[in-house]
Amino acid sequence: PSYKIFIARWADSTTESSWMVIVYTLPVFISYGIVYKAGLFFYLTIILSLLSLSIIASAVSSVLVMSAVMLIPASRVKSIFIFLGLALFTLLYIAFRLLKPELLVDPDVFISALIYIKNLQTPAPPYLPSTWAFDSIKAALEGLITEGLFHIALSWSCAAVLAVVLIILADAFYFKGFSKTQTASARLFKPANTSGFFRKAVFSKYLPGPVRAFAVKEIRSFSRDQTQWSQIFLIAGLIVIYVYNFKALPLEKSPIKTVYLQNILSFLNMGLALFVLTAVTARFAYPAVSTEGDAFWIVKSVPIPLRSFLWIKFFIYYFPLLLLSEILIVTTNMLLHVTTFMMILSTVTVFFLVPGVVSLGIGLGAAYPDFKAENPIQTVTSFGGILFMSLCAGYIGFVIILEAGPVYEIFMADFQGRSLSLFSWIWAFGSFALAFIVSILAIVLPMRFGEARLAKLFA
Repeated sequence: PSYKIFIARWADSTTESSWMVIVYTLPVFISYGIVYKAGLFFYLTIILSLLSLSIIASAVSSVLVMSAVMLIPASRVKSIFIFLGLALFTLLYIAFRLLKPELLVDPDVFISALIYIKNLQTPAPPYLPSTWAFDSIKAALEGLITEGLFHIALSWSCAAVLAVVLIILADAFYFKGFSKTQTASARLFKPANTSGFFRKAVFSKYLPGPVRAFAVKEIRSFSRDQTQWSQIFLIAGLIVIYVYNFKALPLEKSPIKTVYLQNILSFLNMGLALFVLTAVTARFAYPAVSTEGDAFWIVKSVPIPLRSFLWIKFFIYYFPLLLLSEILIVTTNMLLHVTTFMMILSTVTVFFLVPGVVSLGIGLGAAYPDFKAENPIQTVTSFGGILFMSLCAGYIGFVIILEAGPVYEIFMADFQGRSLSLFSWIWAFGSFALAFIVSILAIVLPMRFGEARLAKLFA
């Protein structure tokens, strides 16, 4: 029966979409338990509440998607869902901006905002699953076991009812809806012929024929996949939000001297922009090898070595991601009115760190590929994806820490109008040289590791 296939896929999607939320939420609740010296029942309640919330959210979304697939024309299913996702993102952004969160860092209105938030006691509807989860955790924290069990029972009974309804609907409509999604889809937007532009580009004439053909194939595959290129709109929205948040900061009202604050924020902004780069790289560059899927044997049969294949992937993503990072850094520095030294430092640092982050994405994506993944996002939550994000965080943090001391010394010397000592010059040169060496290693080593692992997998 079709509902059995649906249950397997639903369980898989629920796990994929929920595990990170649960893992990253647990430390917050565990800290509450430690502070308030809660018993074992509190920790059990946390797990049960989070699991039931995840199941309820997954079931509701599955019902909505299944209903939409049956109502929307088959050729428009994917396109409309992409459009709705973009529209939802836009609405959430507008709602977030209307709240004006930057007021919380404005000393003139900070106290008033806190008083307003404290007095904002809107009662939560008792029929919402989130209310049941909150009440059960609160009761467990206070030691009210009976009351906590009651709210847990409400939450799990709702999850059970939704699961039964979902199975009934799946038995009736899942196969028909799945068949509709496999038909050719019409596009809401037609992307530009980027592969044609690349083929006509002057520099492409100097590439060997097989390399040029493979690069054109990569660009064409990306532009044909609506789930890939459509997220460029989300990237554009991310840039707007990122830049606007710096513009909205009331630096002139801060008790710290503006010249200090501007340059401190500029330095920290390097790390923040590079963490944004890591997230974007994880979404696009890391799954680049895995997206070849079962057709990877074709890659093995083409007359180019695996090393060239990986470097083609690298350069296709490197230039757009470098442009994104430099736009973020330069624009925010201009809004902060930083010194010339900080502008040059942050621009050059990002220029050298971007290829390392992209190389980690391509190299580890090749070392730990998942050719069976139905969605590129699934590869990011694998062991290789977590390792990639962890190494990127360590790499970025290490370089920022290396530069922090010398940068502070140079900034203070310039601010106080004094010259640097010999020790300061040696310290600065050594730190920047070590950061440069680490960046070179971050480019070379992951690509070699990925090439070796990928070759061994298909030896």
